[in-house]
Amino acid sequence: MFDNLSRRLSTTFDRLRGRTHLTEDMLDSAFSDIRTALLEADVALPVVKQILAEIRTQAIGEKIVENVRPHEMITKIVYDSLVKMLGGDAAELDLSNKPSVILMSGLQGTGKTTTAGKLALYLRDKKNKRVLLASTDIYRPMAREQLTILGNSINIDVLDIIESEKPSEIAKRAIKVGADYDVVIIDTAGRLQIDEKLMTEIIELKKITKPDNVLLTVDAMAGQESVAVARAFHEALNITGIILTRADGDARGGAALSMRIVSGAPILFTGIGEKINDIEQFYPDRLASRILGMGDVVTLVEKAQENLDEKETERLVGRFMDGKFDLDDMLKQIKQMKRLGSLGGLLKLIPGIGKMAGELKDKVNDKTILHQEAMLLSMTPNERKNPSIIFAARKQRIARGSGTSVSDVEKLLKNFEKMQSVMKQMQSMGGMQNMMKMAQDMQKQATENGDMPPEYMLGKK
Repeated sequence: MFDNLSRRLSTTFDRLRGRTHLTEDMLDSAFSDIRTALLEADVALPVVKQILAEIRTQAIGEKIVENVRPHEMITKIVYDSLVKMLGGDAAELDLSNKPSVILMSGLQGTGKTTTAGKLALYLRDKKNKRVLLASTDIYRPMAREQLTILGNSINIDVLDIIESEKPSEIAKRAIKVGADYDVVIIDTAGRLQIDEKLMTEIIELKKITKPDNVLLTVDAMAGQESVAVARAFHEALNITGIILTRADGDARGGAALSMRIVSGAPILFTGIGEKINDIEQFYPDRLASRILGMGDVVTLVEKAQENLDEKETERLVGRFMDGKFDLDDMLKQIKQMKRLGSLGGLLKLIPGIGKMAGELKDKVNDKTILHQEAMLLSMTPNERKNPSIIFAARKQRIARGSGTSVSDVEKLLKNFEKMQSVMKQMQSMGGMQNMMKMAQDMQKQATENGDMPPEYMLGKK
């Protein structure tokens, strides 16, 4: 959601590349560019002024470090300021009580009910909590039924629906039933806009439930409007945290910076997709790193650890290095990649790829991956094991079965031939075991020469 801001800031820093000294004129020019970039990203003007004041204060007090280039120093200053503005350390939900009560608030259409389900799944799977969901929304048609269906789909308990109950009565029953749970998440009614009736009802619900956490769900694509919403809800409820939905969209992203400063409440989670498990804890340092095009290796590694089968990955790598990788293995590899999320999102996590992510995504995107999977699934097991038997008639059948063209099938097979060429080179070097031994020997030699401490030898650190 910060693509435009990231591109503008990267352009600003690129202008400083090659400079050996930082002058006042350079600082003024950089600040002007940063100001424009923040405003175009939909950051509120008072917040822009606050951010620039913070950056300028740090820049003036920063000593010019020897061997550190101006663009590196300015990047670090902006990074530190963004992390501070976004909240510093990652904030956590208060789950100290049993049950811990979470009151969900927000306008209608922000994905509040879906977010309640996502949060429940996150707390169960990541925090090992037993969760009860409850809806007090008696106004929106099928709102409570929606939460029930959502809860059933992920095996999370949902408070039974009693048609005649008022919101206050539902809330009281949720607290009573929830006594046997670790966490009770109460979804409240929303409105198309803030009104007195909405605020009166949710204030009453807060008094009844005495929540440990009052969370505001905000659409990241709402722009400046979301800042006013955050301010109004905070004044009425003293919200303890914010969840940004649709953070994977084309939003300019300024709302995230603005809401944190305007409300004082930390951003706790971001919704990054439509799937029920598409929710991430919010880390200010990681987001600042992504904004500045520095990637986010920590999140990338976490995604791999959570979604990839380690043994299967090792097996596929081993087969590739030993020259045994076939189209069946390619299909398994694609299925593993899909578990990590969208290709565009993954590219942004890789350091140095940020600026090229858009260009790379145009060439190889999620649609391309899906087409490759469809073509591989349209092949017979024998064809995947022996692609050399795939001639014209088979290519036409595969293309028809996958909804692609013959040229697409030929392109896939040609790419696989290139992979086979690389595999043959690996084989000529003795395969995976021999290459590992060569790497260990090189590290051992470097250690003996004093170029590398022993603890960094392969397999030790």
